[in-house]
Amino acid sequence: MTTGPLDGLRVLDLSNQLSGPYCAMLLGDLGADVVKVEHPVGGDPARLAAPHLAGESAPFMTVNRNKRSITVDLKTPDGLAIARRLAARADVVLENWRPGAAARLGLGYDDVRRLNPRAVYCSISGFGQTGPYASRGGFDRIAQGMSGLMSINGDVDGPPLVVPIPIADIGTGMFGLIGILAALAHRERTGLGQAVDASLLETPIAWSVYEAASLFATGEVPRRLGQGHRTNAPYQAFRTSDGWLNLGGGSQQFWRAICAVLGLEPLADDPRFRTPALRVAHREELEALLQPRFLTASTAVWLEKLEAAGVPAGPILTYDQVFADPHVKARAMAVEVNHPTAGQTRVLGVPVKLSTTPATVRRPAPTLGQHTDEILGELGYDVTAIAGLRARRVV
Repeated sequence: MTTGPLDGLRVLDLSNQLSGPYCAMLLGDLGADVVKVEHPVGGDPARLAAPHLAGESAPFMTVNRNKRSITVDLKTPDGLAIARRLAARADVVLENWRPGAAARLGLGYDDVRRLNPRAVYCSISGFGQTGPYASRGGFDRIAQGMSGLMSINGDVDGPPLVVPIPIADIGTGMFGLIGILAALAHRERTGLGQAVDASLLETPIAWSVYEAASLFATGEVPRRLGQGHRTNAPYQAFRTSDGWLNLGGGSQQFWRAICAVLGLEPLADDPRFRTPALRVAHREELEALLQPRFLTASTAVWLEKLEAAGVPAGPILTYDQVFADPHVKARAMAVEVNHPTAGQTRVLGVPVKLSTTPATVRRPAPTLGQHTDEILGELGYDVTAIAGLRARRVV
């Protein structure tokens, strides 16, 4: 059986909710052995997230696959000792508590570094480990608002809107992974780990490539554009007779082809729209001329014509349509796992395909404490010691 590229890597996952667990999930997908530490009572609060299937949280099952769960009360001396044993053998330690919380428990970066100088220690937080806001709690929506993202999202004259997908959480998990992999590469050369610091606030700021460039170059504050794009036109969604489609027509080549497909050839050389910059400047006039034409036929008809003309375009799908799409199926973006209590369930597939050591979904998300005895045994605790820990409610 082919193993993932991170096969043999040990990860101690002290995180909860979404950002940290998503990062740890990616490490698990790539082959790492991820041990998720949860409190004996209730575990990760994300286990309560709706909807539920056979009593199990569907979102939790999605982002905690490929992990083993051990329940440990970290506020007891024996529980802390277990966590420190796990950290001592880990290649990666991951936490997403408020800055300072891990150190107060005795599991901060300096504590782990003394135990295990090779460990890569990743901290994910709302605002980072330094700076005037470091002590604040962080949430996805707060980060979207403070990063400028919400200020540019929505209709031109409408209110600022949050992106419904928690992209600050998920993106920070991904940036955390990038930092971890970079630190592991550095460890290969030096033998030493280091700290990785990723924050929800900085993630969407880092994505503001067009907006930041525009502000830095012109001094003008980027505004909401509705369906429009800051540097391309027509590059937006259009309503058709039976739905919506996305059109990517910013280049001169695509622009002339679009005019031909829509039967609006004179627009190609209209002084208002002759160049990409002019089309951006006259975006609203352009949309007013193109939109009525798209309403005259169905999405399928327009997509067929646009594809034949070589113009990038695609339908706007609902999620049931996404996972029924033959290409999405061919790319295995939904896979089935057999969960111990929920039974056969579907979870998201792995979006990065490696030719020799592909990432895989090998384990369903664990039930609370499912692997406690197994992991304690690996740490050297015998049956009697484990029974004692359970009696004292340490695990």
